[in-house]
Amino acid sequence: MRGIRRKEKEITDTDEMIKILETTQYITIAMCKDNEPYLVTLSYGYDRDRHCIYFHCAKEGKKIDILNSNNVVWGQALLDKGYVQGACDHLYAATQFKGTITFIEDKEEKERALKVMIRALDDNPEKLMAEQISDKSVARVGIGRIDIEYMSGKKAEKVIISL
Repeated sequence: MRGIRRKEKEITDTDEMIKILETTQYITIAMCKDNEPYLVTLSYGYDRDRHCIYFHCAKEGKKIDILNSNNVVWGQALLDKGYVQGACDHLYAATQFKGTITFIEDKEEKERALKVMIRALDDNPEKLMAEQISDKSVARVGIGRIDIEYMSGKKAEKVIISL
């Protein structure tokens, strides 16, 4: 793989890349079928113990059709730190990743995934888990797991004027 051109913006620390995955609420993943790209943005939860990303989804649809034919994805979690007025610059931190998607059928892993996602997104996760996670809801929901194979990161923490 080609390395990053702007080395001063490169994130090399794995923990820093993981922190971005743990902080942002959405990822965008790119997939492809028959040489036709497709993007989706997903809410998710990052599981540090398993170094994977869980997301919930319907059990059928365009995304599912594409991923069943080609389960390799590229994705990005972007931490937007805002446009800098008068500097024509934007501050951010991003983790890009490559991985493969597996759709989970195992009841215990689906419950784990739901808990990971709820903890990542909700201010009162224990209450929500008690109310929302049931045998019926676990059976009904589709869960995808992205097993991360590669990560890179890039950030702009201050304005750098280059002419």
